[in-house]
Amino acid sequence: MKTLLSIGHGYSAQALARRLLPAGWTVIGTTRNTQTAQALHEAGVEPLLLPAPLAPALSRATHVLTSVAPDATGDPILRDHADELRRAAPEWAGYLSTTAVYGDHAGGWVDEDTPPDPATARGKARAAAEADWSALGLPLHIFRLAGIYGPGRGPFEKVRDGTARRIIKAGQVFSRIHVDDIARVVEASMLHPRPGAIYNVCDDDPAPPEDVIGHAAELLGLPLPPAIPYEQADLTPMARSFYAESKRVRNDRIKAELGVRLLYPTYREGLAALLAQGG
Repeated sequence: MKTLLSIGHGYSAQALARRLLPAGWTVIGTTRNTQTAQALHEAGVEPLLLPAPLAPALSRATHVLTSVAPDATGDPILRDHADELRRAAPEWAGYLSTTAVYGDHAGGWVDEDTPPDPATARGKARAAAEADWSALGLPLHIFRLAGIYGPGRGPFEKVRDGTARRIIKAGQVFSRIHVDDIARVVEASMLHPRPGAIYNVCDDDPAPPEDVIGHAAELLGLPLPPAIPYEQADLTPMARSFYAESKRVRNDRIKAELGVRLLYPTYREGLAALLAQGG
């Protein structure tokens, strides 16, 4: 029986579980929240409420995926469980990282062979975590995710309630990815493992963020949200870190190696699907 231990079983891992469970997989998901644990149970996932030991779950796991972000002192999972992970020796391991490891390329293209050159603290922490996980000796696969959207994480609510803004920064482009396509890429890797592989997980159309907001308004038949110059925008530190970098991310490898055909190759298909599902 195939068993996935999903460490930090969040938004992307939950989408993966929705694909694996009907195929007969067992999925164990860690959480630190009792309410989340109950929700996981109801979804068919075996909850593991941390800080319980990982060793019993690792002894059952054929596959291990971690979605846990590094903190100020490094990767918390490796800090607390590196020896357990080495002893477990799963047949496949995956690490969900970010395209922020590439840094700023002034709108230019990057691929998996582009050397990491992170410009933000978030990107530097992820690059360090990638290196630490790679040194562990597991059959590791790294997934560098672009900006994630999907059910509950689309622009429609803000457009409807009038709080959406089109932040304008000259030359700014982002790559993005629908959560269901993330799940399909990771599943394809589990079925066709290549230890040491790195995959960019993004769609085919890097685009200015104001275009996405504008298209959402168009789909809703609502007025175009106001344009705000980046310098005047009231952004969270996380949002501002996104705007600190501009690049276009290539996704050829997930197609050539894993045979993935994206469900949502651009934000246009993705937003249309979200709206059809209730926004």
